[in-house]
Amino acid sequence: MEATSGYAGGEEKNAKYSEVSTGKTDHREAVQLKFNPETVSYSELLDIFWKNIDPTDPDGQFADKGFQYTTAIYFHNEKQRKQAEESRQRLENSGRFEKPIATVIEEFTTFFPAEEKHQDYSKKNPGRYKRYKKASGRESFLKESQS
Repeated sequence: MEATSGYAGGEEKNAKYSEVSTGKTDHREAVQLKFNPETVSYSELLDIFWKNIDPTDPDGQFADKGFQYTTAIYFHNEKQRKQAEESRQRLENSGRFEKPIATVIEEFTTFFPAEEKHQDYSKKNPGRYKRYKKASGRESFLKESQS
C-alpha cells in the first residue's frame, strides 16, 4: 500500500500548504491511498478510516478547525460510493456516537501531493507529532471512542 499526503477536491489548478492551510481554498487536507484489493479490501480501509477520526465534528479535526480539516471520503467509482455510504450508515446506526456523522462522501475530482516535508510527517517528526496528538485531544478521543 502507498499513502501520499496532500490536498483533495477544490477548483484551483494547484494546491499548496501555504494556501490550503489558510482555509481560503476549497481543498481539504487528505491522504491518497493506492492499494491492492487482494491484500486489503476497500471495506477494511473504510473501517480503519472511521477508527482514526472524529466523524462527528463538522468543523475540522481536534485542534485543527476549518473546512480544510473537515473529513471526507472521495470515491472513484459507484462501487466505492455505495460501500462508503453503507459504512457511514453502519457507523451512524451503531450508537457509538451521540452526535450525527458529519463526514461527507464525494466523488473524487482532484488530488495534489503535499510538499515533501509533509510526507510521512509522523515518522520524520516523531516528537512533534506525539506532542500534537496528545495536546490536540486526538489521542484521548481515539482511546475513549474505541473502548
